[in-house]
Amino acid sequence: MNSHQDRRHFIKLSTAASAGFWAAAGVQAQESNSPNEQINFASIGIGGKGSSDSTDAGRAGNMVAIVDIDKSQLEKGKSFYPDAKTYTDYREMLTEMGDKVDAVTVSTPDHTHAAASAMAMKMGKHCFTQKPLTHSIWEARRLGEIAKENKVVTQMGNQGTAQHGLRRAAEIIQAGGIGTVNEIHVWTNRPIWPQGIGMPKPQPVPDHIDWEMFIGPAPFREYADAYHPAMWRGWWDFGTGALGDMACHTFNMPFMALNLRDPISVVADSSGHNGQTYPKWSVIKFEFPELNGRAACTVYWYDGGQLPSPALTQDLPLEDGALSVTGSLLIGDAGKIYSPGNDGSKFHLLPEEKYRDYKGPKETIPRSPGHFKEFVNGIKGGPEPMSNFPNYAGPLTETILLGNLSVWTTGESGKGKIIQWDAKNLVAKNAPEVADIIKPKYREGWADLG
Repeated sequence: MNSHQDRRHFIKLSTAASAGFWAAAGVQAQESNSPNEQINFASIGIGGKGSSDSTDAGRAGNMVAIVDIDKSQLEKGKSFYPDAKTYTDYREMLTEMGDKVDAVTVSTPDHTHAAASAMAMKMGKHCFTQKPLTHSIWEARRLGEIAKENKVVTQMGNQGTAQHGLRRAAEIIQAGGIGTVNEIHVWTNRPIWPQGIGMPKPQPVPDHIDWEMFIGPAPFREYADAYHPAMWRGWWDFGTGALGDMACHTFNMPFMALNLRDPISVVADSSGHNGQTYPKWSVIKFEFPELNGRAACTVYWYDGGQLPSPALTQDLPLEDGALSVTGSLLIGDAGKIYSPGNDGSKFHLLPEEKYRDYKGPKETIPRSPGHFKEFVNGIKGGPEPMSNFPNYAGPLTETILLGNLSVWTTGESGKGKIIQWDAKNLVAKNAPEVADIIKPKYREGWADLG
């Protein structure tokens, strides 16, 4: 065994523990022989959210490589990581630096999450990938499988998962604190980028942009500043719209509390769309069957300025005299939980007079040392991160992105088809027209998720 393999032996672990760790309160992953061993990180995408993700990685270990399609971002990155090698192509980085990298962060546009993460994990690299985990439902399922096959530690960047308040709300709901929950409402102020627009005119590619790498596995199109930076979220080929961007946060607490996986149907209304960008607004209804004792329930999603009816929100606490622009409301037959904000870290039990002296159940979900710290600890032999790909992040992403199948069918009319969903086989039983949304077709040579 060479010196690098020796080193890898010390910090690599099997993903034997699952999300069940958190419910079982203590099952740990395989112990590391050297918990103080430094981790060599490579960050794929260092602009935008990649800035904080790479900062977390750099603080937790050695940054040996940084990757970005924007050379101006790489120049900034070199000022923080002067010893890191720079690349615009993550494939080149992994090929050249593979024996020097233990873990990667992937903070790129949604459509490249799966390709970059899969390549890294197949090479035995632990993987932290931004939310939503993937651009498509099939990719989310496949990344979980690849993580298991390669026994790597994984985590999605929905940082609210680590919040004490979110885990406490989940415990209260699981303990029956608001009774049986049959109805959930989740809303966001997104999109805050253009949607419902037409194709822009092509523009010259700026010298500092590697446009071929930006396009990656998506169908090729000419450069325009309507796509980069940040605007890509609103385009079907690159992003996942308001739902994909924010539901991994705002849907997260209900998902944890009620195991909201494998819905059986979804239907959407929207402002209509042209097949290029997501609609300006959408309202989506998910139906979940009974699951392991959890009652059947309905979840309503609202974006683009749409909100639950005033009859549902009139008794909710206000912020600066108004309803929070983003939040979630879980309605049980004995009470309600309202969580204003994006990450589920704070909540109100309602009606207030009923819960004024309520102590709640004992803690059943271990508290987090910090979101990225969970990832680092997992690599060093500690518990598997809560938001790992196979058992949490993947199923959460599958559930969320199901909504976009019906949004796609709204077309210009704004009225979506009720998608009858076969979660086991990832098939829309009555809607073959969404097959390419479930599982995308990649440009040749750009992705290997097999």
